[in-house]
Amino acid sequence: MKLATEETVEVVAVETKPEDEEVSNTCHLSSHFTQLILLLSTLHNTQPPTTNTTTTANTTDIILPTYHIKPQENQRFSTSKATTIANDILQSELKGKVDEKLVEEWSDFGDEFESLSKDIADKIKEKCKSSMNIPRYKIIVQVTIGQMKDQGVKITSRSLWDTSTDNYATVSFQNEHVWASAIVFGLYTD
Repeated sequence: MKLATEETVEVVAVETKPEDEEVSNTCHLSSHFTQLILLLSTLHNTQPPTTNTTTTANTTDIILPTYHIKPQENQRFSTSKATTIANDILQSELKGKVDEKLVEEWSDFGDEFESLSKDIADKIKEKCKSSMNIPRYKIIVQVTIGQMKDQGVKITSRSLWDTSTDNYATVSFQNEHVWASAIVFGLYTD
């Protein structure tokens, strides 16, 4: 976009009748456009642009930032890496640490299991961020822990996302006392 330094902007006011709705809507839009022109001319004449600019004799070039719509090929969310990370952390945090006594007193230690699932989720999230090269991805981790009491559980999730950039990984763990499920979502933010 080039703005000349010696250009002037003329603003013309249009009178409308309030009962004429079509003219009123046009005037309303014209009013916003006029305010935008006045704002741009004020900005141009009194303040230097704050983004990357190049000034020549009579023009100022304003270079706007670029937006990445898609991630580079080496910066995509890898389901296999996220699965490996989540599985390693679930195994190390739960295997051998949850015993029968702790599960029998589940109602007394409910807060302990809540903090355990939050800690596991935080560890998975941090490990994914640090070991995977995905700078523009938002990582969301959901960890659920439950007792093995001869019941069935299904965990489902619905999301609206871009299938070409966003993905997820799931990992399950179970022993004779507890079951756990971890879901890692990788969502590209542009």
